[in-house]
Amino acid sequence: MIGIGIIGCGSITIHRHAPEYYSRKDCRLIGYYDPVTERAQALTKRLGGKVFTGLAQLLSDKNIDAVSVCTPNKYHAPYSIAALKAGKLVLCEKPMAVSADEALSMIKTAEECGKFLMIGHNQRLAPAHIRAKEILQSGELGRVLTFRTTFGHGGPEGWSVENGRHTWFFKQDEAFIGAMGDLGVHKTDLIRWLIDDEIVEVKAYVTTLDKTNDKDEPIEVDDNAVCLLKSRKGILGTLTASWTYYGAEDNSTILYCSEGVMKIYDNPYFPIEITKKNGEKIFYKAGKIQTNESQHNSGVIDLFVDSVINGRKPEIDGNEGLAALRIVLACLESARTGKACVVDGR
Repeated sequence: MIGIGIIGCGSITIHRHAPEYYSRKDCRLIGYYDPVTERAQALTKRLGGKVFTGLAQLLSDKNIDAVSVCTPNKYHAPYSIAALKAGKLVLCEKPMAVSADEALSMIKTAEECGKFLMIGHNQRLAPAHIRAKEILQSGELGRVLTFRTTFGHGGPEGWSVENGRHTWFFKQDEAFIGAMGDLGVHKTDLIRWLIDDEIVEVKAYVTTLDKTNDKDEPIEVDDNAVCLLKSRKGILGTLTASWTYYGAEDNSTILYCSEGVMKIYDNPYFPIEITKKNGEKIFYKAGKIQTNESQHNSGVIDLFVDSVINGRKPEIDGNEGLAALRIVLACLESARTGKACVVDGR
């Protein structure tokens, strides 16, 4: 039985981490820490476990083998590092850190402590994305030439446990970055994984167009990002992240290949739609992708726990999280300077 501690009791814990751990017979929720004690208390009433009054108290509990770090972004690195040093295995939400240096410190600490670190990038675990990669690897569609990947919805203020425009998502000190970090980092991880290539150069606009905080002032972070990406092999594509899609959510990816086009999560009835060069159409049924309104198993907890049981470093480790973060940071730099920016690949 694996003892689990959860740090941060916001929506991602309420809807995903806590219930997904609870659903597994090989896990036991030992307890939770959140500076707003009432949030932790609500989870104990629903799923069991106890309330910890501080981070140190949780990390010193010998019944806890592994922790989920589900806090505002600024705490991801310091809390993950503290947990690793306390001998815990760590699953940290994305983006893994607010800088490359912080991310490197997380990776180094995991290595020095002999504990693994996993980052909660769930898009590559979605059934249609897994199937899409298999199709790409088969060579059926030839080479990927260009792509378009998008993740947009109406914003986090209705999803956040704070439920309103005062949410931490809108505050630079806590979030560091807006839609590009909340949604765009999902797609930077997904696209490099799908095309099996690294993004080496970007040109981006990362800005605030519409969102306001509880004082009716523009939010401190971006609500939109439109980015042009170039891979090492010369694949070109666009990535859009938005908190101002006030109609239907868009979480689609389209890959334009030398032998046809693949659309993923673009057709509501068939998660994968292929149109070949000769006009032939192929439709694949696969599992739905999670949305804020439709919650189901993300695959993240299963991958993490299975890695713990098997003693095997998870696929989505700190290095993978850093690679996705570096693309985001390059997009921020490009937006700041107005120039194309090389992605730091150290």
